[in-house]
Amino acid sequence: MNNKNALCSWSGGKDSCFALMQAKQQGITPTVLLNVLNEEGKISRSHGIPADILQAQAKAAGLAIHLISSSWQDYQSNFIKALQQLKQQHQSAYAVFGDIDLEAHRDWEEMVCEKAGLEAVLPLWKQDRKKLVLQMLESGIETIIVCCNTTMGEKFLGKLITPALVEELEAIGVDACGENGEYHTLVLNCPMFSNRIGVAVTGTTLHENYWFCNLELK
Repeated sequence: MNNKNALCSWSGGKDSCFALMQAKQQGITPTVLLNVLNEEGKISRSHGIPADILQAQAKAAGLAIHLISSSWQDYQSNFIKALQQLKQQHQSAYAVFGDIDLEAHRDWEEMVCEKAGLEAVLPLWKQDRKKLVLQMLESGIETIIVCCNTTMGEKFLGKLITPALVEELEAIGVDACGENGEYHTLVLNCPMFSNRIGVAVTGTTLHENYWFCNLELK
């Protein structure tokens, strides 16, 4: 297929960012980012990142961003609708995802893409988790923890991910990449960005066994 246009399922975090960087190296052309916000349309569903910060990331990457609001109940149907819409608007053939090795996630992504007539691309699939996170840092991704479980605790919120922090996380039994959902991140800078995103952590919130940063664009 000559058409290498792709939309990217964009969480605002390190995995989706690195997946997009890897996809570009494979010759895929990103055209638009897709993120799902909560019902109120203010913060992202999984990471708790405000919409204006996601928009700032897209602007720095020189890409359009498509934000939709959804409850968890309607997530799948709304996601498929968004994929169909973006495929048409941006003549996309592919959808890029940042999952590493959770088979259920890949199955779901391939299923929703099939319904939208897209091919799912997972550039990070089956790579070693620790090597991956260290590769991300080496590649120039600057990223902070914006959400983590109560096992990790509030003290990790806002911390910059470094090789030393990766060791610290592994020492307490947390996956280096957070692939099991232990923590989520926000990318402040990367080689794709024309400028660094300035973000302030103004407080923290506990919601259903997860701590979240209250974030503001600086």
